[in-house]
Amino acid sequence: MTIKTQLIAGILALAVGSPALAYEEATVSDGGTITGTVKLDGAVPKPKGYNLTTLPDPFYCGRISDGQGWRILQPFQVGSDGEFRDVVVYLEGIEKGKPFEEKTVPQIEARDCLFLPFTTVVRDDQSVTVVNMDPVMHDIQAYETSNLGARVLFNVPLPMNSQHPRNFKDRTEAGMYHKHMAGPPMKQLVNLSKNRRIFVMQCGFHAYMESWGLAITNPYFAKTDEQGRFTLTDVPPGTYKLVVWHPYVRTTTEQTVTVSPKGTVEAAISVPAPTGRLYANEVLDHAYTRYNVTEEAKKEIDPLVHKQDH
Repeated sequence: MTIKTQLIAGILALAVGSPALAYEEATVSDGGTITGTVKLDGAVPKPKGYNLTTLPDPFYCGRISDGQGWRILQPFQVGSDGEFRDVVVYLEGIEKGKPFEEKTVPQIEARDCLFLPFTTVVRDDQSVTVVNMDPVMHDIQAYETSNLGARVLFNVPLPMNSQHPRNFKDRTEAGMYHKHMAGPPMKQLVNLSKNRRIFVMQCGFHAYMESWGLAITNPYFAKTDEQGRFTLTDVPPGTYKLVVWHPYVRTTTEQTVTVSPKGTVEAAISVPAPTGRLYANEVLDHAYTRYNVTEEAKKEIDPLVHKQDH
C-alpha cells in the first residue's frame, strides 16, 4: 500500500457526512462554560515508522531518528495518566452564538522534517499558509474526501529559504546546522466539498511529514493542552453534542451536555484507544535485513539532534 493510498483510505474512513447547520453570529449575554478533560483509555498505539534509507535527505532529516535508521511519527500524544493531548473538542447542534474570532490565517510550518502542528482547525473556505523552515525542499499535497472519493485540494512545491546551504556533504555537516529560516510562504485555500470537514496534508518527498485539518462550522472548539484539558466559553444555554476528534481514532466519541444560563459544565471524556494495525508504515524488527543496510552504514545513522522512541 503506497503512502498516498494509505492516507486516502484514512480520510475515507474519517469522512464526516452529517449536514452542517448554518451558523448565525450574535451577542451572547447569558452564556455558560464547558470545561473538562479528555483521556485515552487503553494502550497507546504504536507510532508510524519510515526507513530513512528509502527516502530523500537522510543526512538532514536523519538528525532526528531512532538510531536504527527509522524516522518515527507518533500521532498519539498521551501523558502518563492517559491525558490525551492535542485533540480537538467541538460542539455540534449549535446554530447561533458568539462570533468567530478574527485571527490571522492559520500557519503550518515544515520544521526539522515535520509539519507542525499535527492538527489544525480552520473554517471552510479559509486559507492556510505553509512555510518551509528547513534547508531542504518539501512538497505539499493536500487531500479531502468527497462522495466520489478523495479529491486533491492543492499540490505545490514548498521552496526553502535561499540563504540556506543547498547540499550537505555528510551527516556531521547536516547535524551541525540548526538554523531555521522561512522560505516563501505558500497560501492555499481550503475549499472542501459539501459536508466534508477533514483534510490531510503530506510531503511528496518525505512520507513521515503529515498534518491533518478539521473544518469547523462554529467557533466553539478547543485543542486539549498538556493535561488533556479544554475550555469552551460563552456557550448559549441549551443541549449540544460535545465531540472529540483525532485523525486516527476511527470511531466517534461524543457526549451530550446541557448548558444552563451562566452555568459551568464539567465533562470527563474517555476515548477508547484504537487497536490493531492502524497504518501500513511501522518499524520492522529486521530492518537491516530487508533494506540491506551494512554494518558500516549503521555507523552513519545515529541521530545527532534527537533520538526518538518507538
